[in-house]
Amino acid sequence: MIFKVYYQENALQVPVRENTLSLYVEAESEREVRASLKERKYNIELIQLLEGNHLEYEQASQNFKVEKI
Repeated sequence: MIFKVYYQENALQVPVRENTLSLYVEAESEREVRASLKERKYNIELIQLLEGNHLEYEQASQNFKVEKI
């Protein structure tokens, strides 16, 4: 499964929408995604499962690069 993770790079700062970044992760579950990103100390806002038309739309983006866990 492919998940899109919305995050802030610094977990100690107040989240600001304009500073939100995203990355794509291939994993078996949301729990696995959180566990693998724990060491990066991101402030994770949302982890969204991508499937169907939404996944196709994201794959068409130039920024679509999947990290495997």
